[in-house]
Amino acid sequence: MASAIELVQIDLSPRRPQPKPGWLKARAPMGDNYHELKKLARTLDLHTVCESAQCPNIGECWNHKTATFMLLGNLCTRRCGFCAVPKGKPEPLDVDEPRRVAEAVATLGLKHAVVTSVNRDDDNFGGARIFAETIREIRRQAPGCQIEVLIPDFQGIDDCLKIVLEANPEVLNHNTETVPRLYRAVRSGARYERTLKLLENVKHFAPGMVSKTGVMVGIGETMEELLEVFRDLGACNVDILTVGQYLRPSKNHLPMTRYYTPEEFAFIKQEALKMGFRHVESGPLVRSSYHAHEQAESTGLIEANSI
Repeated sequence: MASAIELVQIDLSPRRPQPKPGWLKARAPMGDNYHELKKLARTLDLHTVCESAQCPNIGECWNHKTATFMLLGNLCTRRCGFCAVPKGKPEPLDVDEPRRVAEAVATLGLKHAVVTSVNRDDDNFGGARIFAETIREIRRQAPGCQIEVLIPDFQGIDDCLKIVLEANPEVLNHNTETVPRLYRAVRSGARYERTLKLLENVKHFAPGMVSKTGVMVGIGETMEELLEVFRDLGACNVDILTVGQYLRPSKNHLPMTRYYTPEEFAFIKQEALKMGFRHVESGPLVRSSYHAHEQAESTGLIEANSI
């Protein structure tokens, strides 16, 4: 396990913008499926992390009728330095939200649904129950659909994790995001050791569950720090690891230190696979839910579904 968290000095001085490399260019969102999904989300009053987090893959994913639905509103109670999701005092939890998410999943005919949320430190148990009810509603309205949940840390409350696991999703994801030295600046309110404990407890509370986590690069970490994180995650028996390039959402977010090359991402994948992961997705535009159904099926732990 990693040593104690150090205080990190973040350089916020003006920087000369680095030209974006060719391998980071994504197609602009367009196409009938993209517009249909956007209309559906608005009609059902749903939020997608694809939009809120400014994901570069939104055009590709939405044209394949794949979206990551975001529960518990669109305002996060934490102010993480990397994240584009709006922050502020959230509205009361919406108990009808699970039904509407399931309706969207059924309407789209999804075979692998991804559901995430903002942090709701004001009501961890309520948030966990909304996750569980969403899983049950998707089972009811879209039987046969595989369900992946990307959950917050629930401030380390084990009973909240158990509530979600008891609803039996196919994949339980919680993102590690960065190396422990940078946690205080990057993940406001989170703790590296808490993240490791949650991922370890997934297998402890539900031994057959597929566990997953993601890390971003280019925010000030070293390669050795990354490899040490992978060792820690491997020791927690995490099945799937995703690694992608951090892209600064705005000048109000943490600066990006550098672009990783495709060769470096290939090296990261090669090294991470030595740590015991069943699948590693590593690339400039990789995000947690990018090709999520393929990642899950590649583990061999859940039955393949044709999409």
